[in-house]
Amino acid sequence: MSLACTLHAPLDLRLDACEPAPLGPHDVQLRLGAGGICGSDLHYYREGRAGAFTIREPLVPGHEASGVVERVGSEVSRVQPGQKVAINPSHPCGHCDYCRAGRSNLCRHMFFLGSASVFPHAQGMFRERFVLGERQLTPIDEDVSLGEIACAEPLSVGLHAARRAGELLGKTVLITGGGTIGCMCVIAARLAGAAEVVACDIADRPLEMARRVGADRTLRGDATDNAALTDLADVAIEAAGSAAALATCLAAVKRGGRVVQVGTLPAEVPFPANAVMVRELDYAGAFRADVEFDWAVQAIRTRRADVRPLISAQLPLAQAQQAFELALDRSRSTKVQLVAD
Repeated sequence: MSLACTLHAPLDLRLDACEPAPLGPHDVQLRLGAGGICGSDLHYYREGRAGAFTIREPLVPGHEASGVVERVGSEVSRVQPGQKVAINPSHPCGHCDYCRAGRSNLCRHMFFLGSASVFPHAQGMFRERFVLGERQLTPIDEDVSLGEIACAEPLSVGLHAARRAGELLGKTVLITGGGTIGCMCVIAARLAGAAEVVACDIADRPLEMARRVGADRTLRGDATDNAALTDLADVAIEAAGSAAALATCLAAVKRGGRVVQVGTLPAEVPFPANAVMVRELDYAGAFRADVEFDWAVQAIRTRRADVRPLISAQLPLAQAQQAFELALDRSRSTKVQLVAD
């Protein structure tokens, strides 16, 4: 018997006993290495929903995790007991029109771990032990930590946002939001060859984190004089999930530029559609990731992407409540991770 961190309702987080699923021929039993608390996990915790996805039964959150292999099924060939693994939380069907078109992140039948997007819910990885199919696992033999490996999923989101932004080589990129995803977008923009990466936030600590992972310049979005944000960037990436941050992006991007929304915004947000039309702006969404997960794993295992500055704390599953409260406090944390006791 092992422990699972389970959300029963908003602010109702419990430690429940659970038993790992039976092991099929292509299945792997894992022990949690590290599991990062994501913005969507915090939305589920505070509000019982993340965007359009509402909790309708107890949900084990957690979709960004690493693990250590404990047991393998009879037909497993990719991994072996004792190995560290990166875990892709996406399980697309592989057969629908979106999957066949190479956009599996938009799969009509996506099973995404730790999500209430389907019912029964796709239970996540904030558990001591769990069973997954080997196709979702990438073995890691390099000397990188389980905490770093768990950052592959949020880095993949940043890489996907950068890919949705188009050609970034030699361009100025503005990123609003200095949380985990904003910082991953900073890393992604630098990997894509941006000439200048500017991070914008309304608090000092996130801006310091953005500088530590490679932002060339940082700006306070709540400054009295926002002239520095006007006509600033070729591309703007909204990673704060804030209506004010989106407005900043739309004002800061140059004519003919592109705005990419990766943050989850409130349900109703004023949108200056006429300004988008007159200035010929491109407005694109970026949702989860596709092949970028493999790119993220490769960047982390070689440390071309150094995510270590973003890991603020690691707490045992038994302290899940404290971990969620710490993750809510942006003045003290960026990425808080849960680890097996």
